[in-house]
Amino acid sequence: MGKKIIIDTDPGIDDILALLLALSASPEEVEVLLISLTFGNIEVKNCLRNAVSMFHIIEREMQWRRENGRPEGFGALRAHRPILAVGAEDPLEDQKLLADYFHGTDGLGGIHESHPHLTATKAWDHLFTPTADSEGIEPVADCTSLDDHEFIPSKLPAYQEILRALRDNEPDSVTLVAVGPLTNLALAAAEDPETFLRVKEVVVMGGAINTPGNVTPMGEFNAYADAVAAARVFALTSPNPHTTVPPTKGDRLPPYPKNLSRQLTLRLFPLDITLRHNISRGQFRKAITPLLEGGSPLAEWVDAFMGHTFRTLERLHPGHVGDDAELSLHDPVCVWYAITSDDPKWVYSAKSPEDIRIDTLGQWTRGMCVVDRRNRHRIEGDDESASDHGLWLSGRAGNRIWRMDGSPAEETFGAVIIDRLFK
Repeated sequence: MGKKIIIDTDPGIDDILALLLALSASPEEVEVLLISLTFGNIEVKNCLRNAVSMFHIIEREMQWRRENGRPEGFGALRAHRPILAVGAEDPLEDQKLLADYFHGTDGLGGIHESHPHLTATKAWDHLFTPTADSEGIEPVADCTSLDDHEFIPSKLPAYQEILRALRDNEPDSVTLVAVGPLTNLALAAAEDPETFLRVKEVVVMGGAINTPGNVTPMGEFNAYADAVAAARVFALTSPNPHTTVPPTKGDRLPPYPKNLSRQLTLRLFPLDITLRHNISRGQFRKAITPLLEGGSPLAEWVDAFMGHTFRTLERLHPGHVGDDAELSLHDPVCVWYAITSDDPKWVYSAKSPEDIRIDTLGQWTRGMCVVDRRNRHRIEGDDESASDHGLWLSGRAGNRIWRMDGSPAEETFGAVIIDRLFK
């Protein structure tokens, strides 16, 4: 039986590649229980259209492969249909930031207008609309319009589906891969922290430690987009979450109970590692051309939004032109970890677990990953002192984050993506 995972995502170009990587795995490698959607790269309603369109394309691709004598692939998907749930539309407190300047207003470079024949056309949106009696209902599994589809729509908010999946499975059996803003996770943890802590580990794409941010000099997009949510999730790694949980502007989310049964295990994939996992336009073009000539629906779909991506990269990063333009595969790296976490070539930073905190209040530093670079002696106790403002030196305070710093496929990850998705 494969590893059970939940993917919380805001698809998004590299998010779609991450989802395809998970669904194309073998059932012995992974079982995708739930895909929960959040705002982030784009509005959540566009994330839903992209996710449904992805399943539409996968169905067409598997049919094309059968008709051409090729292996169907997507074993994990064929073995287990994941629930698809719609989540947070806005951050907990901050002004909303989207990344449509990079991904396009629809999240996939305008593909729904440029390639309408590749967009799902069935009436599916009402299947996700909450009703007055949605609380506690089962996901819609047997709707006539979805007889041939590969997902199960849910009318419940995504954070409630996350909690349901964790209740329905044994403790420490589900990995939650979060590759967007952490709003859904923060809502789930606030609703029922003990159930949330049944998770085996949370794998987070976010933050920047020793490299610049990508939306501000200090801020990486996911951490910046909902800094309060990120800080609250990070706080659950602490022996005493109250020492790092951020102050809030209102009463939307309650404080955590003082005596939680356990600490959260959080694997952080900041820009420091994800920027080392890339695919070049030349590498992609060489692999995709024969598949386009053969009529692969998946190749046509991915080529359409990747073409937009490489053109955007050329505009944003002068000097990276033509076949040398490279896309960093931020989100797929996290899914790859979830699939291959037993590989001893995954490497943590030498200081792990580290006390990494998310700044939520700074004018210029919102979303910044703050670490203590001072060479100071530890202080016993958990009471704040004049020499330890913020409890950075107390052994019973602060977060405990496992920061990833090396992988089995840094130099070859582009080839891994191509091989997994198309061969």
